[in-house]
Formats: sequence, structure tokens, C-alpha cells
Amino acid sequence: MRMRLVPAACVLLTIFLFLSVSASKRGSLALRAEDHSPPGVDYVPPKGYVCYRAGSPIQVDGRLDKAVWRDVPWTDAFVDIEGERRPKPRFRTRVKMLWDDHYFYVAAELEEPHVWATLTQHDAVIFNDNDFEVFIDPNGDNHEYYEFEMNALNTGWDLLLMRPYRDGGPAVNSWEIPGLKSAVHVDGTLNNPRDTDKGWSVEIAFPWKVLGELAYQPVPPHDGDQWRVNFSRVEWRHEIVDGKYRKVPGTKEDNWVWSPQGVVDMHRPETWGYVQFSTAKIGKATFKPDAAGPVRHFLHRIYYAQRKYRADHGAFAKSLEELGLSASGKEGLSGDVKLQTTESAFEAIAEIRPAAQPPQRWHIRQDSKIWLQ
Repeated sequence: MRMRLVPAACVLLTIFLFLSVSASKRGSLALRAEDHSPPGVDYVPPKGYVCYRAGSPIQVDGRLDKAVWRDVPWTDAFVDIEGERRPKPRFRTRVKMLWDDHYFYVAAELEEPHVWATLTQHDAVIFNDNDFEVFIDPNGDNHEYYEFEMNALNTGWDLLLMRPYRDGGPAVNSWEIPGLKSAVHVDGTLNNPRDTDKGWSVEIAFPWKVLGELAYQPVPPHDGDQWRVNFSRVEWRHEIVDGKYRKVPGTKEDNWVWSPQGVVDMHRPETWGYVQFSTAKIGKATFKPDAAGPVRHFLHRIYYAQRKYRADHGAFAKSLEELGLSASGKEGLSGDVKLQTTESAFEAIAEIRPAAQPPQRWHIRQDSKIWLQ
């Protein structure tokens, strides 16, 4: 377990001091992010998962054969980050989740015939190894979200994103998770090319005390609360040279995820899955799809269209018609979408009336922040 203490009261000051720092460590991902690719016309709901309360304390050792995990459901197997149009991953990856008063627990199983890792320095760019990654946006507004990456040596990289890279970031690499617990179990032998492994598994315990610093949500969550979460696995093709593993020169990494992003960019929080926290007995709760999902999707279409329009015309569009969009017939919309613009900003506002719920007014602005008024 790693303990690097950063007082919670200093978080906002740290953020302010690092807002102007470039995210150079993450540059390779930023360069390959397809920032201007708009979402599809049709709304495809992200993945959903019911996270039950743990029945007993969890000893974080990387092994998933403990009784506490036995009846916990798996997520769907990971798919390519771009979705079904890309080939199915070569190796299966899946996740379980639990929670209690102190931690949000993540357990992952990664099939892998050759488990290898090289990076040992904390906060190194872990995706340069095969890795497992967790992304958490507690209130689903696309801003102030957390990322954690780890490899098979249990070397971790924790960072805070003020905004997605497409909106300028930055990544606060100095941000830490005091009290984080993480462990790896290898079903085979690590860094041994002479045999065939079954894979590796990880356990991570994220302390609510840290996740709550910028959650703007109750922590621990209440029964039925939903957070936006996604998981990614980076897998490099390798060869064996002089008895050691190395990446195949000239090949790109594979990116496999729980909830597909549509493009090679994990930093699109709007496409992350929904984790619904429950106090019910395991298997007894039903996941509730987000009634605002379709309108959130349409507002993001406006956001991407405005980015392109401004790049082409030097200003934001003043109407949906200029963007080539129409709100007519959009699922759940109540009335027209309002679009307010200035020289440097825009805000789009849409209202929905979910069944058996009060009306909701959703907003999105030029830096992709989306919120319910």
C-alpha cells in the first residue's frame, strides 16, 4: 500500500498552481486523441453496472478467489475502444466492483499468456507497459475527474484532470491518492518468456475521503446514486529477443475498454459507463438507465458541431440551423433547444420531462462542461 499524504484542504490550491502546467507526460495520448470526431447521430446508451455493498472487509492482495467476490457479477467483457467496428480483443478482460463506508473497490481479471512489465517508478507513463486503467467522474459533468493506471508490477500513476484534453486539460500529475490500496496477483510467472501464463488480476481500493474532494456528490454514495466510470486496458504486441520481452517495432497499442468510446480517446467522459451503487442484497437491484441520456447525447452533438463551426468560421454558431442540427423529434425534449453565444463562449440549454420526475434543464458550454440546473 502506498501512502503519499496530500492534505485534502490543499487540493484546490494545488489545482490552481498547476492549471498552466502542460500535460507533457500524457502527450502521446493527447496527440492520438480524435478530438473533433463527433458522436453518432443515434444515442447508444453506455454500459451500466450495479455496484453492491461489500458483505465484509476486503483484504486487498490481488486475488479474486476470496468469498467476498464470489457472488459479485462481472461486467461485460471489454471491447475495442472504438466499438464493434473493430476486431474483438485477443484476450478477455472483465471487472467486478464493491463498496463500503471507506472504499470503492475494483477487481479486474486480465487474460494474458505472457505477463510482463518494466516500469517501477511511481507516476511514470504507465501505459507504455501493458496496463489496467480506471477513470472516475463522480457527478458526470466531464470536468474534475480522476484517473489511475497500474501495471503488473503494481506500479501506479494517479492524476487529476480538470477538463478533458480536448478542452485544454490540464493533467495535474502531482495529485495523489492518500490511502489508496492496490495489489496484483499473477497466475503464472512475471517477465518469464519461457512459459505460458494464464493472466493477472488486480484489486484496487479507492478511499472515499479522496474521491469526495471534488465529487460534488455524497460520499459514500447513497443507495441508487450513479457515477460515471470507465476502465481501459492497454496491450502491446511483443516479441522475444535474447530471452526478453520487447514491443514489436512500428506497431501501435491495442486499447480495450468496458464502455466503448467510439474513437481512440479515453478522455470522453460522456461515453463512460454508469455505476449504480446499491445497498440491496447482491443480485436483487435493477440498473436504471439515465433518463437524460438522449438529451445529454444531443447536447454533446451541439458541442462538437460548435467546435468545428468555430474552427471553420472563427465564431460560434447562433442557431442549430447553422450547425446543421435540428431538435425536432428528439427523444424526451420539451420545447426548443436554446443557444446563447458570445465571441468566446456558448451555452446550449435543453429541457426534458422524465416520466414521474420533475422537469430537468440541462446545459452544456464551450469547454464541454454539462450540468443539470
